[in-house]
Amino acid sequence: MPKIVAQKTDWIKLGYTLFAEQGISGIVVEKMAKKLNCNKSSFYWHFKTKKVFINEIIDFWVLSDTEQIITLINTEKTAKQKFETLVALSFVKDPYLDFIFYLKRYAQKEKTIQNIIDKIDHQRIEFVADLLQEMEFSKEEAKVKSTLFYKYLIGYHEMIRYKQQSKSYVKEVLAEINHFIKY
Repeated sequence: MPKIVAQKTDWIKLGYTLFAEQGISGIVVEKMAKKLNCNKSSFYWHFKTKKVFINEIIDFWVLSDTEQIITLINTEKTAKQKFETLVALSFVKDPYLDFIFYLKRYAQKEKTIQNIIDKIDHQRIEFVADLLQEMEFSKEEAKVKSTLFYKYLIGYHEMIRYKQQSKSYVKEVLAEINHFIKY
């Protein structure tokens, strides 16, 4: 007999995983309830609609892939240490890399989602720009270099999506980045 209620975080984590694997088509309440060994009424106990659920998943993504990383980086003492930690955390191959790919596809139908993506892109670029200014780049230089850095990150993830990442990826990425950001 399935349990009646799964925890809200169980639903969100499963939804995040499924969205990263299949996009919106992976969010099927009945199938998710089966995976969580509960009734689908549990879903509606926590989320009034599927749209509310998707928004919760996006909030989870923002927290885990942006805010927590920024918080962790800011624990480092020097700007160089922060930058190296940023590279180590941002360029690591992650099983959820396709989340943003599917989110951007979903945003084509849901314009409010595009606004969230734009806000996160801006926040990430500004964070790197501030870090580069801390590393003594001018404001203008930092803005250009942080934008290049972010585009490089997106391209990097596209290139390694279905490949094995080398064990020395941090050194390799830092060497490549050093061509346009001398740190």
